[in-house]
Amino acid sequence: MSHEHESNGAVVCIGVFDGVHKGHQALIAHARRIADDRGAPLIALTFDPHPLAVVRPDLAPQSLASLAERRFLLFDAGVDDVFVLQFNDDVASWDPETFIHRVLHDTLNAQAIVVGGNFRFGHEGAGDVNTLRTAGEQYHFSVTEVGLAADVQPWSSTRVRHALALGDLKEARNVLGRDYDLSGVVVHGDHRGRELGFPTANLKWQGNPVIPGDGVYAGWLVHGSQRYPAAISVGTNPQFAGVERRVETYVLDRTDLALYGEEITVIFIDQLRGQMTFDGLDGLIAQMDSDVAKTRAVLGLV
Repeated sequence: MSHEHESNGAVVCIGVFDGVHKGHQALIAHARRIADDRGAPLIALTFDPHPLAVVRPDLAPQSLASLAERRFLLFDAGVDDVFVLQFNDDVASWDPETFIHRVLHDTLNAQAIVVGGNFRFGHEGAGDVNTLRTAGEQYHFSVTEVGLAADVQPWSSTRVRHALALGDLKEARNVLGRDYDLSGVVVHGDHRGRELGFPTANLKWQGNPVIPGDGVYAGWLVHGSQRYPAAISVGTNPQFAGVERRVETYVLDRTDLALYGEEITVIFIDQLRGQMTFDGLDGLIAQMDSDVAKTRAVLGLV
């Protein structure tokens, strides 16, 4: 990112911002108002990878958005620029003062900081909002603490992950403010779907994203500028004693799409059912026909 427009100072909101859900959006909106009042640019300071992936890999959460998607969502939420701090062992060792001096002061020339009330930073989380306020007296920046936005409970990335694990796309959509999606490249699978009359695009994803709970979903497959209605299967395919979890997408009424090696995005709208096994292929095919019919209904295509 370019820092020329920060010569007179910037407003900086800080967070991992995984998924850029409604809680993040509320914090950014608050920071946007401060930036507009000051006539200053608004910068989102985020971290990649997730700090827990470095300091406690066993506790690192699966991600709700890739870094590229997170940047897009942050811009869409209203920031002027995104600064990604590459989090590594060296950064994890910094005490709060080092983080403040190197990043907030020297790099971003912050004149105002906006964070959530649970924000911690520095080695072993030694710094908090009060640490920032004390440093602000020395470095001449203000600090605004924004409470956690909520409906019946706080909007959070953890809440989204829990909803997705249950296949609760309505709750995930409620917290995110949009439909959940996964992107990746189409790779070869077992080709059983094509043999059964339902050819599927087998998605190979990057990183460690949240995969919705096992089952069949109605949704969309996006390829380039085209969006296709789709039935999406998530799971190990127990009908054929599968082991690997896969996301396999059947585009309704299309057997002619050549998608191998192509980048696609799969958008999840609603879960139709959980994973099932059948006595034979006739029962499986009948269920797949039913899944397609339900997909049409969910997507408003009937």
